[in-house]
Amino acid sequence: MREITYRQALNEALDEEMARDEKVFLMGEDIAIYGGAYGVTAGLLNKYGEDRVRDTPISEAAIVGTGLGAALLGYRPVVEIMYIDFIGLCMDQLNNQVAKIRYMFGGKCTVPLTIRTEGGAGRTLGAHHSQSLEAWLMHIPGIKVVMPATPVDAKGLLKSSIRDNNPVVFIEHKMLYNTKGPVPDGEYLTPIGKAEIKRHGNDITILTYSRMLLFSLQAAEILEKEGISVEVVDLRTLLPLDRETIRKSVMKTNRVVIVEEDTKTAGAGAEIGMTVIEECFDYLDAPIKRIAGADVPMPKAPNLEKLAIPSVESIVEGIMEVMK
Repeated sequence: MREITYRQALNEALDEEMARDEKVFLMGEDIAIYGGAYGVTAGLLNKYGEDRVRDTPISEAAIVGTGLGAALLGYRPVVEIMYIDFIGLCMDQLNNQVAKIRYMFGGKCTVPLTIRTEGGAGRTLGAHHSQSLEAWLMHIPGIKVVMPATPVDAKGLLKSSIRDNNPVVFIEHKMLYNTKGPVPDGEYLTPIGKAEIKRHGNDITILTYSRMLLFSLQAAEILEKEGISVEVVDLRTLLPLDRETIRKSVMKTNRVVIVEEDTKTAGAGAEIGMTVIEECFDYLDAPIKRIAGADVPMPKAPNLEKLAIPSVESIVEGIMEVMK
């Protein structure tokens, strides 16, 4: 099977969905002529024209608000918020309008709006361009929150997001764009709300998502040499959570470590951990451990940035603690 980058997989997904459905169009800051801040939309302007690949003013509220209006009129807009750090600028539109309008109209309208954004640390971009704010979005009923870690999932989940009749916030990690992985040729979709076991094991379960999947898989390889069999579950979607896959894995291994890049206090891992408590508390042989980002603004200095997020070493240490 061919290997392509995460960036190429996203570009292919957009290209294929635009070719399949003329109601799909793109909108965001610097996505047309420039090809996007991280190159995901490169080449699409020349192929589909400026009516379907639109540069916008620097106004996140206007981007999301216009996307909502277009979705209500039967289009399937894919709008881009350049950095998740700017999501607060359109939170009124997202929380009070996009997420609620289908409910407020009794299901008589749909909102097939996909909001692409990127987050996470790793490029020493400082406190305003390195945050992981997925937990904010998990608290909004009416939207879906998707965070793929691999090229194959990035493509399949973006295509599914565009076809969904509900609003989806699709979060990409800035450090994944150049990563490579196998992606099949031809049409395929990855279901929203379905986790995947990326590595099978018997002794302990790692529940993780986005870039932390790669760190977790590296940690699992190290621990295998120590005789510890680690199961790694890639959640892929945070809202809705795949409770069934979580439950089955925990019932098998009886131990859980949650690995997340966002800050620990009220982070995504808190909800994931409570899901484990509610679904399979009686199967736990040890307390749940969370390995998460530090509760600090993201430092600019490279050495401090590394200390502020989980590492392969900290995951290994955390699992060793739980296994004692």
